[in-house]
Amino acid sequence: MKTAVFPGSFDPITNAHVDIVVRGRRLFDKIYVAIGTNTTKKGYFNHDERLAITQEVFSSHGDCVEVVQFDGLTVDFCRKVGAYYILRGMRNAGDFEFEKAIALNNTVLAPDIETVFLVSSSGLSHISSTIIREIIINGGDISQFVPEAVLKSIKRKR
Repeated sequence: MKTAVFPGSFDPITNAHVDIVVRGRRLFDKIYVAIGTNTTKKGYFNHDERLAITQEVFSSHGDCVEVVQFDGLTVDFCRKVGAYYILRGMRNAGDFEFEKAIALNNTVLAPDIETVFLVSSSGLSHISSTIIREIIINGGDISQFVPEAVLKSIKRKR
C-alpha cells in the first residue's frame, strides 16, 4: 500500500489544499493530512479547531484520507505511520526553492522517504493560507478560496 503524508499548518485549509489531496488520491492508497505547528506563523484557528475543520472537509473520503495532528519532524511522523512519501503542493517558482530545500534536508534525515510535488491546478495557484488569514482579519469575503467548513467555523468564532 502506498501511503503519503500531506503536512501543513492548514490555518485555514484552502480549496488548493483540498485539490492536492484529491489529486494525490490517484497516486496513493492512503493520505494522512497531518496538521503540524509552524512556529513562524501566527495562527487564526487553534489546533483543535483546525483538526475539526479539516476532518469535516475530508469526511466523505473514507479511510483513504485520515486527518491527524502531529508534532516534530515530518519524516519522523512518516516513519510512525509507515509512509514513504511526503506529498507537497507547489504554486510557483518561489514555492519550488523553499520546498526543494526542505525536501533535500528530509532526504538527508530519511533517505528512504521521497517527496512528491503536485503543481497547483489552474485557478488555484494564487491561494495562500497566509493571505486568507489577512482577508479574514480584515473582514473580507473568502468564500471562493476555502471549503464551507472554514466559513462555518469563522462565523462561529465571530
